[in-house]
Amino acid sequence: MTPAPSGHRGLPEAPDPLPIDVVDNHTHLDITREGDEPLDVAEAIARARAVGVTRLVQVGCDLDGIAFTMDAVDRHPELLGGIALHPNEVPRLAASGALEDAYAEVERLAAHERVRVIGETGLDYYRTGPEGVDVQQDGFRWHIDLAKRLGKALQIHDRDAHEDVLRILDEEGAPDRTVLHCFSGDLTMARECVERGYLLSFAGTVTFKNARGLRDALSATPLENLLVETDAPYLTPSPHRGATNASYLVPLTVRAIAGVLNVDVPTVCRAVSENAERVYGSWDRA
Repeated sequence: MTPAPSGHRGLPEAPDPLPIDVVDNHTHLDITREGDEPLDVAEAIARARAVGVTRLVQVGCDLDGIAFTMDAVDRHPELLGGIALHPNEVPRLAASGALEDAYAEVERLAAHERVRVIGETGLDYYRTGPEGVDVQQDGFRWHIDLAKRLGKALQIHDRDAHEDVLRILDEEGAPDRTVLHCFSGDLTMARECVERGYLLSFAGTVTFKNARGLRDALSATPLENLLVETDAPYLTPSPHRGATNASYLVPLTVRAIAGVLNVDVPTVCRAVSENAERVYGSWDRA
């Protein structure tokens, strides 16, 4: 398949539509990869809707992204919002003396009816060194508490920090609705998360040839614990790895998941849709 020329690293052609509508559990419509032209929000939503991805969770994880998210969820009924300070953002704000004010802004905005998620929060030991670990962990605990106080779902970013993520969730008490966004753990971690009642959200990484361990983790994930996402504009599923990702490419990941789980595509679609509405509520406006 030859990608169409565009300012999006050759934005891939749309896959075949899904037979049942699904949700992109985690996307960043505010983020543009270097060298790309911005993809208009309405166009991104329309492309997704055309292939059966009718609802999206837009995630803002710094103050600019949060402001974008608040505006987007008011304008577009296809979107619900997630807001938080990303674990790499927390040490930066702490170093500049701006963290407490940023927390106050997140808490103020998180009360909005269309914001259903506190996230992405968590731990990232890949980009933040040992000097940032303590403040990162404190930030994770703060967001867990906020999610519980407001009755919102929690979406977790976990990079190279599996043991500490599970430990802190155990220590703090996880919210009733806890999602491991872009799940990256192994089979053992998947089983531990399922045992705790967490949902595992799989991204395009599950389609990568070298991701056998991740597919093993997926194989241990019951349908009732399953979500799917893009993490767009990153983690584009095969066969378009390296291109710019967008919600309209979710069908590629859904079909790969169905293959790993040895179930039909409609079964995966129904599970993903029902789980998302159970975790986040209805996308319909009151």
